[in-house]
Amino acid sequence: MGFGLSDSSLLRPQAFINGEWVDAKSGAEYPIINPANGEVISHVADVGQFEAKNAIEAAQTSMELWKLKSPTDRSNVLQRWHDLIIANAGDLASILTLEQGKPLAEAKGEILYGASYLKWFAEEAKRIYGDILPSAQDRRSLVIKQPVGVVAAITPWNFPNAMIARKVAPALAAGCTVVLKPAPETPLSALALAELAVRAGVPAGVFNVLPCLKAEEVGGVFTASPIVKKLTFTGSTPVGKLLLRQCADTVKRTSMELGGNAPVIIFNDADIDLAVAGALASKFRNAGQTCICANRLLVQEGIYDRFLAKFTEAIQAFCLGDGFDAKTTLGPVITEKALNGIGSLVKGALGQGARLVTGGKPVESDGWFYEPTVLADVQADMDIFSEEIFGPVAPVIKFKTDTDAIAMANDTSFGLASYIYTQDISRIWQVSEALEYGMVGVNETAISSELIPFGGVKESGHGREGSKYGLDDYLETKYICMGGLNA
Repeated sequence: MGFGLSDSSLLRPQAFINGEWVDAKSGAEYPIINPANGEVISHVADVGQFEAKNAIEAAQTSMELWKLKSPTDRSNVLQRWHDLIIANAGDLASILTLEQGKPLAEAKGEILYGASYLKWFAEEAKRIYGDILPSAQDRRSLVIKQPVGVVAAITPWNFPNAMIARKVAPALAAGCTVVLKPAPETPLSALALAELAVRAGVPAGVFNVLPCLKAEEVGGVFTASPIVKKLTFTGSTPVGKLLLRQCADTVKRTSMELGGNAPVIIFNDADIDLAVAGALASKFRNAGQTCICANRLLVQEGIYDRFLAKFTEAIQAFCLGDGFDAKTTLGPVITEKALNGIGSLVKGALGQGARLVTGGKPVESDGWFYEPTVLADVQADMDIFSEEIFGPVAPVIKFKTDTDAIAMANDTSFGLASYIYTQDISRIWQVSEALEYGMVGVNETAISSELIPFGGVKESGHGREGSKYGLDDYLETKYICMGGLNA
């Protein structure tokens, strides 16, 4: 199970609980499949309720010491973890490409992106400030910030490294401890991070990883446990709603980064080449399997045909293949089920009157590849207009006025990311403020970094990850009134 890694010990098949590598009590394992060729690359422990409860108890015990460490001590541990990730970025990227399928260059970018959160929050750990409020002469009113408690984290398969770092780094910086359930399709990246956490000096029980197929079973332990004070989840809106309902019984703090239906609005005055490049990068990154990718391309009628021609020509230069092939620019989708779902959505759109410009079918291979696809003449009443595609399919919709574009963009229950292309400064302000989204990219689709507050509104969730705001979700605000000072 070396796969040409420089350090094969980063490949771990067991759960990580209280600083130890453990098998499932039941002895159960499950296979990890390479989506590029359908081959089994490893088997990992399939843990359940027993291990989840043990991990939560370990996290509670370890937090008593972790939260008392100085901010500098916590910062130093996170910085060492960051440095180890950078030093092992090549191996981590290879593991990621093996289990998730994205091209190796994209995987390397994700590793660096994930590491940036560890570095950022290593620095922010030292900047958790309180306040002294104006008060009467005989008293002082203080506000302090304290860690919320044990955090349960559930992360997705599309960014199996970065989504972990984006949640765990602020939690640990704040003084919390974490029990993580990674996506069942991609646990190897999480377990490799745990191995590096050990080497960085993260104390036993502070970070625990539970690979499992039984998401409902382990998730149920998370939501029912009175020890777990916060649950953070990135995934689909239906699952997020279920978790919110389950967390209500113990009134947990929650952060939800859920589904998206991102519009890219391209106005007549846009730089078409810039818009084509931005739409390509956003739509086809990770084979279209991102929550902020371009889900709908809204193009004003004056440039519709020119944009469509240039966009299609660029797509036809893509090279599908295994992520380890240097020529590959577009990898597979994650599972056969996902492949079939994309095909069904495209078939439905064509049946409702959309026009196929290019692509439109799966690729015959041992892996799960779908041709990069462009659909023209898409209308707002078609299912594909409102569905999150999560695949390499670009619906292109024509609009007339700014008002029409804003109405079409907001005609969704989602509100994560949106993008506009225009040279008109008045339009930039008016449209950006009118869009019902947590994030707006103006003449840019590469909007995410550790510096910005990532998150959505409406049914795309609540809470923010990254930036100075990213610590807030892991901290409680406590007011202390000191009286009798004139006695």
